[in-house]
Amino acid sequence: MSNLDRQATLSACGGRGFVAAEPVRELLTPRHVRLGESTEVRRLLPNLGRRMIGAWAFVDHYGPDDIADEPGMQVPPHPHMGLQTVSWLHDGEVLHRDSLGSLRTIRPRELGLMTSGRAISHSEESPKPHARYLHGAQLWVALPDAHRNVEPHFEHHANLPTVTAPGFTATVILGELDGARSPGTTYSPIVGADLALAHGTGASLPLDPDFEYAVLSMSGEAHVDGVPVTPGTMLYLGCGRTELPLRGESDAGLMLLGGEPFEEEVLMWWNFMGRSQEEIEQARRDWMEGSRFGEVRGYDGARLPAPTLPPVPMKPRGRVR
Repeated sequence: MSNLDRQATLSACGGRGFVAAEPVRELLTPRHVRLGESTEVRRLLPNLGRRMIGAWAFVDHYGPDDIADEPGMQVPPHPHMGLQTVSWLHDGEVLHRDSLGSLRTIRPRELGLMTSGRAISHSEESPKPHARYLHGAQLWVALPDAHRNVEPHFEHHANLPTVTAPGFTATVILGELDGARSPGTTYSPIVGADLALAHGTGASLPLDPDFEYAVLSMSGEAHVDGVPVTPGTMLYLGCGRTELPLRGESDAGLMLLGGEPFEEEVLMWWNFMGRSQEEIEQARRDWMEGSRFGEVRGYDGARLPAPTLPPVPMKPRGRVR
Protein backbone atom coordinates (compact mmCIF):
# COMPACT_ATOMS: atom_id res chain seq x y z
CA MET A 1 0.00 0.00 0.00
CA SER A 2 1.13 3.50 -0.72
CA ASN A 3 1.39 6.60 1.37
CA LEU A 4 -0.89 8.75 -0.82
CA ASP A 5 -0.21 11.96 1.08
CA ARG A 6 0.59 14.62 -1.55
CA GLN A 7 2.20 16.72 1.19
CA ALA A 8 4.55 13.95 2.29
CA THR A 9 7.22 15.12 4.71
CA LEU A 10 10.58 13.68 5.60
CA SER A 11 10.51 11.78 8.87
CA ALA A 12 13.62 10.86 10.86
CA CYS A 13 13.10 7.40 12.35
CA GLY A 14 15.06 4.87 14.34
CA GLY A 15 17.61 5.30 17.07
CA ARG A 16 16.84 4.86 20.75
CA GLY A 17 15.75 8.43 21.43
CA PHE A 18 12.06 7.58 21.81
CA VAL A 19 12.36 3.99 23.03
CA ALA A 20 10.89 3.48 26.50
CA ALA A 21 13.33 1.19 28.33
CA GLU A 22 10.68 0.23 30.89
CA PRO A 23 7.04 -0.81 30.62
CA VAL A 24 4.68 2.08 29.79
CA ARG A 25 1.04 2.48 28.74
CA GLU A 26 0.88 5.15 26.05
CA LEU A 27 -2.35 5.27 24.03
CA LEU A 28 -1.77 6.51 20.46
CA THR A 29 -4.62 8.11 18.52
CA PRO A 30 -4.69 7.96 14.72
CA ARG A 31 -4.54 10.54 11.96
CA HIS A 32 -7.27 10.06 9.34
CA VAL A 33 -6.02 9.86 5.75
CA ARG A 34 -7.96 9.34 2.50
CA LEU A 35 -6.80 6.37 0.43
CA GLY A 36 -8.45 6.34 -2.98
CA GLU A 37 -12.11 7.04 -3.65
CA SER A 38 -13.81 5.00 -0.95
CA THR A 39 -11.24 4.09 1.70
CA GLU A 40 -10.17 6.14 4.71
CA VAL A 41 -7.33 4.84 6.86
CA ARG A 42 -6.38 5.52 10.45
CA ARG A 43 -2.61 6.11 10.51
CA LEU A 44 -0.99 5.05 13.80
CA LEU A 45 2.66 5.14 12.71
CA PRO A 46 4.48 7.40 12.25
CA ASN A 47 2.80 9.24 15.10
CA LEU A 48 3.61 12.43 16.97
CA GLY A 49 6.35 11.42 19.37
CA ARG A 50 6.39 7.78 18.28
CA ARG A 51 8.11 6.91 15.01
CA MET A 52 8.77 3.14 15.23
CA ILE A 53 8.08 0.01 17.28
CA GLY A 54 11.06 -2.23 16.76
CA ALA A 55 11.45 -2.33 12.96
CA TRP A 56 7.73 -1.56 12.43
CA ALA A 57 7.72 1.91 10.86
CA PHE A 58 4.26 2.42 9.32
CA VAL A 59 0.81 1.24 10.45
CA ASP A 60 -2.52 1.97 8.75
CA HIS A 61 -5.82 0.50 9.98
CA TYR A 62 -8.85 0.65 7.67
CA GLY A 63 -12.46 -0.49 7.80
CA PRO A 64 -14.64 -2.25 8.25
CA ASP A 65 -16.00 -0.42 5.19
CA ASP A 66 -19.12 -1.39 3.24
CA ILE A 67 -17.84 -1.34 -0.36
CA ALA A 68 -20.67 -3.34 -1.95
CA ASP A 69 -21.45 -0.46 -4.31
CA GLU A 70 -17.99 1.13 -4.24
CA PRO A 71 -14.73 0.44 -6.06
CA GLY A 72 -13.05 -0.35 -2.75
CA MET A 73 -9.29 -0.17 -2.52
CA GLN A 74 -7.69 1.36 -5.61
CA VAL A 75 -3.99 2.07 -5.13
CA PRO A 76 -2.20 2.67 -8.48
CA PRO A 77 1.33 1.40 -9.19
CA HIS A 78 3.85 3.09 -6.92
CA PRO A 79 7.44 2.43 -5.79
CA HIS A 80 9.08 1.20 -2.59
CA MET A 81 12.66 0.83 -1.42
CA GLY A 82 14.39 -0.11 1.83
CA LEU A 83 11.38 -1.75 3.49
CA GLN A 84 8.92 -4.64 3.60
CA THR A 85 5.16 -4.24 3.24
CA VAL A 86 2.80 -6.46 5.22
CA SER A 87 -0.81 -6.82 4.04
CA TRP A 88 -3.21 -8.19 6.67
CA LEU A 89 -6.97 -8.58 6.30
CA HIS A 90 -9.89 -9.42 8.58
CA ASP A 91 -12.51 -8.99 5.83
CA GLY A 92 -12.42 -8.72 2.05
CA GLU A 93 -9.72 -9.36 -0.54
CA VAL A 94 -6.87 -7.35 -2.03
CA LEU A 95 -5.39 -8.09 -5.45
CA HIS A 96 -1.62 -7.54 -5.44
CA ARG A 97 0.41 -6.94 -8.61
CA ASP A 98 4.08 -6.03 -8.74
CA SER A 99 6.93 -5.32 -11.12
CA LEU A 100 8.29 -8.85 -10.62
CA GLY A 101 5.16 -10.22 -12.30
CA SER A 102 3.52 -11.38 -9.05
CA LEU A 103 -0.28 -11.59 -9.17
CA ARG A 104 -1.98 -12.75 -5.99
CA THR A 105 -5.30 -12.27 -4.23
CA ILE A 106 -4.75 -11.88 -0.48
CA ARG A 107 -7.59 -13.05 1.74
CA PRO A 108 -8.35 -12.75 5.46
CA ARG A 109 -5.56 -13.94 7.76
CA GLU A 110 -3.22 -14.70 4.88
CA LEU A 111 0.18 -13.00 4.83
CA GLY A 112 1.11 -10.88 1.84
CA LEU A 113 4.75 -9.90 2.40
CA MET A 114 6.65 -7.82 -0.15
CA THR A 115 10.34 -7.11 0.37
CA SER A 116 11.21 -4.07 -1.70
CA GLY A 117 14.95 -4.23 -1.12
CA ARG A 118 16.72 -1.92 -3.58
CA ALA A 119 13.59 -1.22 -5.69
CA ILE A 120 10.13 -2.56 -6.55
CA SER A 121 6.75 -1.19 -7.59
CA HIS A 122 3.27 -2.62 -7.02
CA SER A 123 -0.45 -1.90 -7.06
CA GLU A 124 -3.28 -2.99 -4.76
CA GLU A 125 -6.96 -3.07 -5.57
CA SER A 126 -10.22 -4.68 -4.57
CA PRO A 127 -11.02 -7.44 -7.09
CA LYS A 128 -14.04 -7.25 -9.42
CA PRO A 129 -16.40 -8.49 -8.09
CA HIS A 130 -15.42 -8.15 -4.45
CA ALA A 131 -16.78 -8.94 -1.00
CA ARG A 132 -19.08 -6.44 0.68
CA TYR A 133 -16.73 -5.51 3.54
CA LEU A 134 -13.09 -4.45 3.59
CA HIS A 135 -11.20 -4.42 6.88
CA GLY A 136 -7.51 -4.76 7.52
CA ALA A 137 -4.13 -3.24 8.26
CA GLN A 138 -1.14 -2.29 6.15
CA LEU A 139 2.24 -2.19 7.81
CA TRP A 140 5.83 -1.48 6.81
CA VAL A 141 8.98 -2.97 8.29
CA ALA A 142 12.30 -1.10 7.97
CA LEU A 143 15.16 -3.11 6.50
CA PRO A 144 18.49 -2.83 8.33
CA ASP A 145 21.42 -1.43 6.40
CA ALA A 146 22.96 -4.86 5.76
CA HIS A 147 19.83 -6.02 3.92
CA ARG A 148 18.19 -2.91 2.51
CA ASN A 149 19.51 -3.55 -1.01
CA VAL A 150 18.49 -7.22 -1.24
CA GLU A 151 16.81 -8.43 -4.39
CA PRO A 152 13.08 -7.61 -4.26
CA HIS A 153 10.68 -10.51 -3.75
CA PHE A 154 7.08 -11.27 -2.82
CA GLU A 155 5.76 -13.98 -0.49
CA HIS A 156 2.25 -15.24 0.08
CA HIS A 157 1.60 -17.52 3.06
CA ALA A 158 -1.96 -18.81 3.33
CA ASN A 159 -1.33 -21.06 6.34
CA LEU A 160 0.28 -19.49 9.39
CA PRO A 161 1.04 -21.04 12.79
CA THR A 162 -1.24 -20.36 15.73
CA VAL A 163 -1.07 -20.35 19.52
CA THR A 164 -4.39 -21.28 21.13
CA ALA A 165 -6.04 -21.34 24.54
CA PRO A 166 -9.73 -21.46 25.50
CA GLY A 167 -11.34 -18.39 23.94
CA PHE A 168 -8.04 -17.15 22.50
CA THR A 169 -6.12 -17.58 19.24
CA ALA A 170 -2.88 -15.89 18.20
CA THR A 171 -1.89 -16.16 14.54
CA VAL A 172 1.83 -15.52 14.09
CA ILE A 173 2.30 -13.14 11.14
CA LEU A 174 6.05 -12.51 11.42
CA GLY A 175 8.73 -13.72 13.79
CA GLU A 176 8.06 -16.02 16.73
CA LEU A 177 5.53 -16.07 19.58
CA ASP A 178 5.38 -18.69 22.33
CA GLY A 179 7.36 -21.19 20.24
CA ALA A 180 5.34 -20.75 17.01
CA ARG A 181 7.28 -19.21 14.10
CA SER A 182 5.93 -17.59 10.94
CA PRO A 183 7.36 -18.70 7.56
CA GLY A 184 7.63 -15.04 6.50
CA THR A 185 11.16 -13.78 5.84
CA THR A 186 12.51 -11.34 8.43
CA TYR A 187 15.75 -9.36 8.59
CA SER A 188 15.76 -8.20 12.21
CA PRO A 189 14.40 -9.53 15.54
CA ILE A 190 10.67 -8.84 15.21
CA VAL A 191 7.23 -10.21 15.98
CA GLY A 192 3.76 -9.58 14.60
CA ALA A 193 0.67 -11.53 15.64
CA ASP A 194 -3.09 -11.34 15.15
CA LEU A 195 -4.96 -11.91 18.41
CA ALA A 196 -8.59 -13.04 18.68
CA LEU A 197 -10.22 -12.85 22.12
CA ALA A 198 -13.71 -14.12 22.95
CA HIS A 199 -15.97 -12.06 25.20
CA GLY A 200 -14.92 -12.52 28.82
CA THR A 201 -11.71 -14.35 27.97
CA GLY A 202 -8.49 -13.56 29.78
CA ALA A 203 -5.05 -14.50 28.46
CA SER A 204 -1.42 -13.77 29.22
CA LEU A 205 1.07 -13.55 26.36
CA PRO A 206 4.76 -14.31 26.95
CA LEU A 207 6.98 -11.45 25.79
CA ASP A 208 10.68 -10.82 25.27
CA PRO A 209 11.90 -8.14 27.71
CA ASP A 210 14.45 -6.90 25.13
CA PHE A 211 11.65 -6.05 22.66
CA GLU A 212 9.50 -2.96 22.63
CA TYR A 213 5.81 -3.64 21.94
CA ALA A 214 2.51 -2.10 20.95
CA VAL A 215 -1.00 -3.47 20.49
CA LEU A 216 -3.28 -2.25 17.68
CA SER A 217 -7.02 -2.63 18.23
CA MET A 218 -8.78 -3.94 15.13
CA SER A 219 -12.30 -4.67 16.43
CA GLY A 220 -14.35 -4.99 19.59
CA GLU A 221 -13.18 -3.86 23.01
CA ALA A 222 -10.37 -5.34 25.07
CA HIS A 223 -8.26 -4.44 28.06
CA VAL A 224 -4.51 -4.61 27.41
CA ASP A 225 -2.53 -4.56 30.66
CA GLY A 226 -5.65 -3.06 32.21
CA VAL A 227 -6.01 -0.27 29.62
CA PRO A 228 -9.21 -0.19 27.50
CA VAL A 229 -8.43 -0.12 23.78
CA THR A 230 -11.00 0.49 21.05
CA PRO A 231 -10.77 0.00 17.27
CA GLY A 232 -8.34 2.27 15.48
CA THR A 233 -6.17 3.01 18.52
CA MET A 234 -2.80 1.57 19.47
CA LEU A 235 -1.29 1.13 22.91
CA TYR A 236 2.49 1.53 23.12
CA LEU A 237 3.94 -0.68 25.86
CA GLY A 238 7.68 0.03 25.92
CA CYS A 239 10.33 -2.57 26.80
CA GLY A 240 11.06 -4.73 29.83
CA ARG A 241 7.95 -6.91 29.81
CA THR A 242 7.94 -10.69 30.19
CA GLU A 243 4.18 -11.09 29.82
CA LEU A 244 1.13 -9.15 28.70
CA PRO A 245 -2.31 -9.62 30.31
CA LEU A 246 -5.29 -9.36 27.96
CA ARG A 247 -9.03 -9.50 28.51
CA GLY A 248 -11.87 -9.41 26.00
CA GLU A 249 -14.67 -7.08 27.07
CA SER A 250 -16.42 -8.23 23.88
CA ASP A 251 -15.26 -10.44 21.04
CA ALA A 252 -12.14 -8.52 20.09
CA GLY A 253 -9.43 -8.51 17.44
CA LEU A 254 -5.97 -7.11 18.17
CA MET A 255 -2.53 -7.04 16.57
CA LEU A 256 0.64 -7.42 18.63
CA LEU A 257 3.66 -5.64 17.13
CA GLY A 258 7.14 -5.80 18.61
CA GLY A 259 10.84 -6.13 18.06
CA GLU A 260 14.26 -5.10 19.23
CA PRO A 261 14.54 -1.30 19.12
CA PHE A 262 15.75 -0.27 15.67
CA GLU A 263 19.05 1.43 16.44
CA GLU A 264 19.89 2.62 12.94
CA GLU A 265 18.80 6.14 12.03
CA VAL A 266 16.81 6.31 8.79
CA LEU A 267 14.78 8.76 6.75
CA MET A 268 11.28 7.91 5.56
CA TRP A 269 9.60 9.92 2.83
CA TRP A 270 6.54 8.97 0.79
CA ASN A 271 7.12 5.26 0.01
CA PHE A 272 10.88 5.23 0.47
CA MET A 273 13.24 4.46 3.34
CA GLY A 274 16.82 5.67 2.96
CA ARG A 275 19.82 6.90 4.87
CA SER A 276 20.14 10.39 3.36
CA GLN A 277 18.03 12.99 1.59
CA GLU A 278 20.27 12.61 -1.47
CA GLU A 279 19.41 8.93 -1.66
CA ILE A 280 15.70 9.69 -1.45
CA GLU A 281 15.98 12.45 -4.05
CA GLN A 282 17.65 9.97 -6.42
CA ALA A 283 14.92 7.40 -5.82
CA ARG A 284 12.27 9.99 -6.63
CA ARG A 285 14.04 10.88 -9.88
CA ASP A 286 14.36 7.22 -10.77
CA TRP A 287 10.63 6.67 -10.27
CA MET A 288 9.63 9.71 -12.28
CA GLU A 289 12.16 9.31 -15.07
CA GLY A 290 13.81 5.89 -15.04
CA SER A 291 13.20 2.15 -15.04
CA ARG A 292 14.81 1.20 -11.71
CA PHE A 293 11.48 0.29 -10.08
CA GLY A 294 10.19 -1.77 -13.01
CA GLU A 295 6.69 -1.81 -14.46
CA VAL A 296 3.44 -3.17 -13.03
CA ARG A 297 1.56 -4.86 -15.85
CA GLY A 298 -2.19 -5.43 -15.91
CA TYR A 299 -3.35 -2.54 -13.72
CA ASP A 300 -6.09 -0.52 -15.41
CA GLY A 301 -4.84 3.01 -14.86
CA ALA A 302 -1.83 5.29 -14.66
CA ARG A 303 0.91 4.88 -12.10
CA LEU A 304 1.12 7.22 -9.11
CA PRO A 305 3.34 10.30 -9.55
CA ALA A 306 5.66 11.23 -6.71
CA PRO A 307 4.85 14.32 -4.66
CA THR A 308 7.29 17.21 -4.43
CA LEU A 309 10.17 16.60 -2.08
CA PRO A 310 10.70 19.34 0.54
CA PRO A 311 13.71 21.48 -0.42
CA VAL A 312 15.19 21.88 3.06
CA PRO A 313 17.93 19.28 3.72
CA MET A 314 17.27 17.02 6.65
CA LYS A 315 19.54 14.44 8.26
CA PRO A 316 18.60 11.53 10.54
CA ARG A 317 18.88 12.14 14.23
CA GLY A 318 18.27 10.02 17.27
CA ARG A 319 15.43 12.06 18.73
CA VAL A 320 12.66 13.76 16.81
CA ARG A 321 10.62 16.56 18.34
